[in-house]
Amino acid sequence: MSATGVVHEGPEKGRDPRARAGEFLTTPNGVRIPDTDHSLKAGRRGPVLLEDFHLREKIMHFDHERIPERVVHARGAGAHGVFTAYGNAAGVTRAAVRAEEGLETPVFVRFSTVLGTRGSADTVRDTRRFATKSYTKEGTWDLVGDNMPVFFIQDAIKFSDIIHAGKPHPDREIPPAQSAHDTFWDFVTLHTWAERGVRAAPYPWTAPCARSRLEPNRR
Repeated sequence: MSATGVVHEGPEKGRDPRARAGEFLTTPNGVRIPDTDHSLKAGRRGPVLLEDFHLREKIMHFDHERIPERVVHARGAGAHGVFTAYGNAAGVTRAAVRAEEGLETPVFVRFSTVLGTRGSADTVRDTRRFATKSYTKEGTWDLVGDNMPVFFIQDAIKFSDIIHAGKPHPDREIPPAQSAHDTFWDFVTLHTWAERGVRAAPYPWTAPCARSRLEPNRR
């Protein structure tokens, strides 16, 4: 039985509809994957290695998805503005946007929910995120933050999986902007590190009273 009550009678009744299609997890080229939950790293807590072809393939497929029902951050609001540097950070950075006193830099900030698709409400309880794009004279600087004390995953290789699990079913868009369905709760029960993020969801982080109350706790 899944976390939301879907019952499977056993092998004698046919293949478990919640199971993967084949006996083994494989890459698009048919190579067996013994572990799809952890990316290759240089040491126990070292940086991720580019030689992890499975991680690169998962991110590539996720970045190229244009399924309207699965596009993240589809709902939100944005604002244009100007950031004026006071020069106080000149001792710790060479970035002109922070170090050059009096420099004005055009900025665009976008606030959004994560799971909400087209037509969803802005008032649902969902992970809130903001993205800041600074158009500096040295190039475009992107800064992203989550209004959550801890995220649902520990490894970037699972990001596409948690998004797919939390999104509404693509054939009927149910539930909208929420994760109250089997795929999400199956992910949580199969990945224990997601528990802390789920426990943080009922708190004001996922339903702030105003966009000015968002705090960049992660990213």
